[in-house]
Amino acid sequence: MALIHSRRTLAPAALLSVAGLLALTACGGNSSAQDGASGSGALKVGVLFPGSLSDGGFMESAYRGYQRAAKEHAGKVTFRKVEQVQAADYEQALVRFATSSDLVISMGGQTDAAVRKVAARFPKVKFAEIGGPADGKPTANLALYDPQQAEAAYLSGAAAALLSKKKTVGFVGGAELPAIVNAAKEFERGAKAVVPDVEVLTPQYVGDFNDAAKAKQSALADYSAGADVLGQILNLGQKGVVQAAAGKGGTLIGGPIPADCGTQKAYAAYVETDIGAEIEYATDQLVKGSWQPEAVHFGLTFEDPQNNIHLCGEADPSIAKKLDEVKAGIESGKVKTR
Repeated sequence: MALIHSRRTLAPAALLSVAGLLALTACGGNSSAQDGASGSGALKVGVLFPGSLSDGGFMESAYRGYQRAAKEHAGKVTFRKVEQVQAADYEQALVRFATSSDLVISMGGQTDAAVRKVAARFPKVKFAEIGGPADGKPTANLALYDPQQAEAAYLSGAAAALLSKKKTVGFVGGAELPAIVNAAKEFERGAKAVVPDVEVLTPQYVGDFNDAAKAKQSALADYSAGADVLGQILNLGQKGVVQAAAGKGGTLIGGPIPADCGTQKAYAAYVETDIGAEIEYATDQLVKGSWQPEAVHFGLTFEDPQNNIHLCGEADPSIAKKLDEVKAGIESGKVKTR
């Protein structure tokens, strides 16, 4: 199927993870000691993962890139990470990294305010935020990397509308952050671009990317309101949507991590987005000495496309063809998502 494109092979999860950064652990985060090189000559990179590294979503996708970067730059770069940090502790985690790192990477738009504040305090340290507001502006030492969740949501909306037998679809987001709200709008745009008279229900925002119980409630509400296919941007919460789909006979569009279709009957398709490619990009630029406080948009228009849509089961060939046309429109710039 033309919808599948080649991917880089993922490195095995072989990085050492032990107790470290004890002050962060006391604040509710799980931390690791050094990954990769050690020694005074090595560049140092610290990464804040607010969520779980095994969430099946944004954080895990990013962590896979972290692993690839550590393997690629072994002997040159020392990596440190902290995961599952409470919002109240973002700033403290970033400050601790900033005092001992050449580059600090912050994952997710929920960290936007904290990373901007800390970057201003440490003007000689390089910072990168991945997944912040799509219209955010870089600062003198803060780069912004956009994984184009809006683009992925547009693809998801198009797939949902084409696959819906009831011509009614919905979207469930983890939190009402600017990037997620924008993605919900693009989901609707994608749906109506291919099926103009499809009904798109008002977006549901769970309030927590990892709360499966609340995500299930939101999904049940949409299925009860007539939707038979849902799009989503959730992490662990995605499991709740799967449960709701199984109970109501509905389906969902999965992602961002690729999966084998058929492992869960609830998945009609999934959008693949390689969040970790942005950690690799930042590290590559640091090692080359070419890092810039720039705004970089990844996705289908990037030199190595980072978004894709995969259909599950025996979908109508005309649906695959139409989704290829949607992708081509984004790649060419004819379709713009922001």
